[in-house]
Amino acid sequence: MQLHEFKNITDTFDSTAQMPLLFIGHGSPMNGIEDNTFSQSWRRMGGEIEQPTAVLVISAHWLTRGTKITAMPHPKTIHDFGGFPQALFDVQYPAPGDPELARETSLMVKSTHVDLDHEWGLDHGTWTVVRHMYPEANIPVLQLSIDYSKPAEYHYQLAKELAALRRKGVLIIGSGNMVHNLRMIAWDKMDAPEYGFDWALEMNTKFKQLITNGDHQPLIHYDQMGQAAKFAIPTPDHYYPLMYVLGLQDSREQAQIFNDKAVMGSLTMTSVKIDRL
Repeated sequence: MQLHEFKNITDTFDSTAQMPLLFIGHGSPMNGIEDNTFSQSWRRMGGEIEQPTAVLVISAHWLTRGTKITAMPHPKTIHDFGGFPQALFDVQYPAPGDPELARETSLMVKSTHVDLDHEWGLDHGTWTVVRHMYPEANIPVLQLSIDYSKPAEYHYQLAKELAALRRKGVLIIGSGNMVHNLRMIAWDKMDAPEYGFDWALEMNTKFKQLITNGDHQPLIHYDQMGQAAKFAIPTPDHYYPLMYVLGLQDSREQAQIFNDKAVMGSLTMTSVKIDRL
């Protein structure tokens, strides 16, 4: 396809005011079926944001070599976890896909090739959140994979190539957790509200300050932020979705923090909405 042909396609989209951006701390898969503080806030957010034409999610649970986008008309619901109640495995979220939008999105990205994927679907980083926001499952939902061979700067810059989607009514969500260390979970604190280890709370505070100040460079170079950061981000899978949201922020937008809670010592549910105030 030639560039002018692609422009003709995208010009047929209805232009809207620029959609906000969300980074969602998704936490346990059980949040997908529980009525709690986190799921309630996701439902409220779905009602407050103008209804999108589609939702594009960058989930911590789709790690690939190279970048892919779901391009099937009917993405399956993926239950990519174990040891949870049957009720969680019974959930189906039958939101449609949008093969044409997937194709157009792949063409927007010039820095790398984006494969059209027909195998993945919607993993729990996506459906546990989006089913609360849009319970009727009537809005197309797509996922963009994370090339796990690349550093944070790569993802931050790649995100910028997706900016036009926001002006076409697409809600872009990064789904992960800023502080996410499963090896250090305090299982004895499952029922202790807002319990966090000192290092987790320290990094959560630093992350919030940098995000609200629009100071992205230290966040991109998180591996230079000391020992607490190494505990908070032992692997970057749940952190990289934040890079996409920050990379898409423009100079006129501000970040608002919500669901700002630590759970089980070594996880934070801290989430971000970026919009023009």
